[in-house]
Amino acid sequence: MSAFSAADRHFMAIALQQAAQGRYTTDPNPCVGAVLVKDQTIVGTGYHKRAGEPHAECHALAAAGHHAQGATAYVTLEPCCHQGRTPPCTKALIAAGVQRAVVAMQDPNPRVAGQGIATLQAAGIPTRIGLLEAEARALNPGFIQRMTRGKPLVRLKLAMSLDGRTAMASGESQWITSPAARADVHRLRAASSAILTGIGTVLADDPALTARPDNGIPASRQPLRIVLDSQARMPPQARMLRLPGQTLVITSPDIPSTRHQALQTAGADIISLPLSDNRLSLPHLIPHLTERELNTILIECGPTLAGSVLQAGIVDELIVYLAPCLLGDQARGLVTLPGLQHLTQRLSWQLTETQSIGPDLRLTLHPRPTNSNP
Repeated sequence: MSAFSAADRHFMAIALQQAAQGRYTTDPNPCVGAVLVKDQTIVGTGYHKRAGEPHAECHALAAAGHHAQGATAYVTLEPCCHQGRTPPCTKALIAAGVQRAVVAMQDPNPRVAGQGIATLQAAGIPTRIGLLEAEARALNPGFIQRMTRGKPLVRLKLAMSLDGRTAMASGESQWITSPAARADVHRLRAASSAILTGIGTVLADDPALTARPDNGIPASRQPLRIVLDSQARMPPQARMLRLPGQTLVITSPDIPSTRHQALQTAGADIISLPLSDNRLSLPHLIPHLTERELNTILIECGPTLAGSVLQAGIVDELIVYLAPCLLGDQARGLVTLPGLQHLTQRLSWQLTETQSIGPDLRLTLHPRPTNSNP
């Protein structure tokens, strides 16, 4: 017999809708929603909005007031039980007199990881876990990966024509994809902790790498912009250095300090990483990004860096926008993958989702397990 009723599923679905409202603002914290129900009536809802501000449970308790006593709490992520930027939510739920709790998934944060549920149960609050867990996990893939694997979720975004081309031979590329696809990319950016690109893209296009504040995207937060620039060639007058948000330039240790100073004066943060084959070591980059509490990295770059990150094996998810057009065999290719001579050396990916975005297709792929058949 299932531990959850149809009513439980209904109210947890509403809690998930609440959680999704924080998808552009909670970073580095996870998106969490909460619903308080008494006598089959919702008496309070809430979602976590920003790190350092009250959690979803506290917003729902404040909305419910005295009606929280005897209510059932539906929460998309296990309530915290430790003092962090805010007080423990388990303490607030217990003090409010909540009678029962239903939790979608256990918190992967080792500081919680089952202890919140145990705290509620020890206080005499029956607590069930696992309702709509897959949907709850889908809200926070980067946070979950950072907590369980010690690394951010790395997405590589590419756009191409039907014949796998990204630009004409002259470099002209605006625009292959539709306005709908480009708006979708802005939503991807806004939901990311950081956007990473290479110095080649900066020198060629002078990109902004910002999330445009529309389609529900707030103007108040911009993801960190990261530029891989081993020789510190980034112009101090680059457009992204004049825009809201923070830009991190990653160089090699042997660059003259005067180049660093010019970029720092222009507003950039600078760090140095070791080189490998005269290029920045990508495996060394990931631990640094983890230390910065970055959950999701979106890579937007040219074919050379795209090929490098794919061959380095640091990409967890590939998002490809496929435009219904042909650019011809003289147009520029999607990725540069030197050294591939045999089919056994190919990089295999598994298509997990296909979505229509205006006239284009958005393909989501994940690395195919090495022991699976193509």
